[in-house]
Amino acid sequence: MPVGADGRGAARCRLALVLGVVVLVSISLASLVAGTAALGMRDSLRALAALLVGGDAGATATLVLLGVRVPRVVSGACCGAALSCAGLLLQASLDNDLASPGVMGVNSGAGLFWLVAALLLPGHPVARQAMAFAGALVSTLLVYLVSRRAGSSRGTVVLAGVAVSSLMSAGIDAVVTIWPESVADRVAFTLGGLSGQTFQRLALSVPAMAAALVAGAVLGRGIDLLALGDETAHGLGLNVRASRLGAIVCAAVLAASAVSVCGLLGFVGLIVPNLVRMWAGPATRPGLALCAVWGAAFLVACDLVARTVAFPYELPVGLVLSLLGAPFFISLLVRRGRGRRSHSVAAPRGGDAA
Repeated sequence: MPVGADGRGAARCRLALVLGVVVLVSISLASLVAGTAALGMRDSLRALAALLVGGDAGATATLVLLGVRVPRVVSGACCGAALSCAGLLLQASLDNDLASPGVMGVNSGAGLFWLVAALLLPGHPVARQAMAFAGALVSTLLVYLVSRRAGSSRGTVVLAGVAVSSLMSAGIDAVVTIWPESVADRVAFTLGGLSGQTFQRLALSVPAMAAALVAGAVLGRGIDLLALGDETAHGLGLNVRASRLGAIVCAAVLAASAVSVCGLLGFVGLIVPNLVRMWAGPATRPGLALCAVWGAAFLVACDLVARTVAFPYELPVGLVLSLLGAPFFISLLVRRGRGRRSHSVAAPRGGDAA
């Protein structure tokens, strides 16, 4: 029985979920009142209290809070939840804890197609959203097909993802170099960021995020069976190919929706799902709930750090994520290497068995 299915595992999941909600609310409030030259912390607290109780917060405070900070926090929470859940679905369906939207080329593919749509159809945001989804799906399927052709080992999947990600990133560089007008701020897009977000922009992505998250939860039981191996899962009546493809499509929709809002943010879909699976076990449905809450809190927290650590300057949140994600990725590689060595030492040799 997987961890998270028994009573003790369920209690751990509930505790982590409640704690995650508390952390998310606390960090969101801190991000709303973080002081700037336009509206300091004391004035932010006073204005926020006035808005909550229905008082007069003032024109400047209302503009800064409702027009800038609230959309930024909500966008960060939605994108963090989407990227984290996408990473969990990829890791579970591909049986690889190194899989994530950034590593597997999903983000890069969505970004490339989004840029092409912005260049060809500048006045059609829905078309950009659809193209971002198409790019994410194309990248993920390329990785899946290449890894199957090469043997479907864990290492092959990661290498295929790195190759596809590099190919898509080269396409992004070519587009922004030849047609720089296709994106207003190349650095902000490639590193990812949450500045300048609006509810109108987010409204195009939230329905797709919600639909993909619900679909992933519906597929959760079948995704859990994939961990038993394809033959065993098939013997239990699961359509292995359809379940894996469904999880990949849901991950692609989640990642594409986030990329169209916040740019090419990396490592959120790697760090949070691995930590959630370490704590709550491999069960997909509770894992999705935990990833949504903790992924939202993680990205909002990273954005808060990016805004305040070098004040009055603002760092790209993608830079903060890279500084955290690269060591985490290396630690996963080292841990897997140690696990393989320990297994090879513990396994009896042919002569010893005889």
